[in-house]
Amino acid sequence: MSSSNASLLADFPVFFRVRGEVVVIVGGGEEALNKARLVAQTEARLRIVAETVEPSLAEFIASQGIEHIAAPLAEKYLAGAKLVFVATGNEEQDRAAAEMARALKIPVNVVDRPVLCDFLTPAIVNRAPVAIAIGSEGTAPVLAQMLRARIDAAFSPHLGELARFADRFRPLVERLVPKGLARRSFWRHFFNGPVARAIENGDHEQAAAAAAMLIEKPQDQGQGHVWLVGAGPGAEDLLTLRAQRVLMQADVIVHDALVPETIVAMGRRDAERIAVGKRKGCHSRSQSEINRLLIRLGREGKRVVRLKSGDPLVYGRAGEEMAALRAANIGFEIVPGITSAFAAAADMELPLTLRGVSASLVFTTGHDMYGDVLPDWAKLAISGATIAVYMGASVAASVAARLIATGLHEDTAVAVVENASRKDKRLFHGTLKDLPALESMALSGPVMVIIGDAVAGSAIDRAEALARQPVSVPATLAS
Repeated sequence: MSSSNASLLADFPVFFRVRGEVVVIVGGGEEALNKARLVAQTEARLRIVAETVEPSLAEFIASQGIEHIAAPLAEKYLAGAKLVFVATGNEEQDRAAAEMARALKIPVNVVDRPVLCDFLTPAIVNRAPVAIAIGSEGTAPVLAQMLRARIDAAFSPHLGELARFADRFRPLVERLVPKGLARRSFWRHFFNGPVARAIENGDHEQAAAAAAMLIEKPQDQGQGHVWLVGAGPGAEDLLTLRAQRVLMQADVIVHDALVPETIVAMGRRDAERIAVGKRKGCHSRSQSEINRLLIRLGREGKRVVRLKSGDPLVYGRAGEEMAALRAANIGFEIVPGITSAFAAAADMELPLTLRGVSASLVFTTGHDMYGDVLPDWAKLAISGATIAVYMGASVAASVAARLIATGLHEDTAVAVVENASRKDKRLFHGTLKDLPALESMALSGPVMVIIGDAVAGSAIDRAEALARQPVSVPATLAS
């Protein structure tokens, strides 16, 4: 044994079996309600002993059909119980209740009084029948709850469903799949491959077919799988929980240049990382090369995350990648992300739709303004639509001129956000006639331009003026 006690636990973590057993809660206030909510997640028979209960607890008792004994605590109300929780809030009553339970040889937990406890209640991540308990020996319950929240986010809500599904196949696997490495390999593929993905999508029939195929050919990993994942606008805490989970499953992460390293680093440490550029002036691979890369990795049996800035379905060229994967018969899924327009609007506290002002929203790119024919969406701006322009900085003058030529007033409000959602973001406000000033600002980050009357409701006091002096729109562009 080590000479240091620093790593030794004072409490031994265990799980009590409470199915069909009586669990008693003594108390009628908020803490009693918190314990009741916790115990109600089990198959125990809950009994609450309290002369009076607060309205919120009374409502919970009625909604859950819980037994309530409105009387002073007596031994007969504890007799036969598996566990007792005491939450009267009164130290003398708490101590008396704990002694009564202990005399009956029933383990007792007294809320906020560790010295009176036979056991402590951990913070719990519930994916029944899978449960993860986090304890701190009563020293830091808030820290335990914070850890619970992080662990909860890391696991799929369908994890318990997958565990129950696995239990159905366990007898068959024990008969047909040899013990040792083969069986361990089987279960790894079961919990990480097509079976798990089918359960995630709610398709039990497909999950059963995938499981049967895995039993028939347990060593055959088959083809891989590709997730087209939206990394969001840049802030790592705007990544979705599903995106975070699939990053941890990926063998390979194929990412664009606009995806920050902090998000790429959320994947497994041993995952291969492949940068493919896809940024203005930084096209390290063509789209056809990326398509071929995804197909090759899929055919090698790899689990691949194709990580794109924003949302993959909004100017992310996901359509071409989906078509290529379909043609190659490689399975794929879309994991949406927060698109830059939403992040920019949030930064500017800008309502993209506003009752009585703007009832529609148009996503477009500045490059749509090239050519002789004005895009149809430009006409929507006159009717009050909010226009969100991606990659708009380099063609700002053209966008402004042609919208004004279409009939949109030159004093229409404009918001510009560089590096939306990130710490180094910059916010600008102005009007349509000021927009050409963007081209001389040498902005290096991704730029979102939002145009429309709804912009007038944004927090312009937090933004820089787009142009100190109005910038004239070139007559050649406006004609």
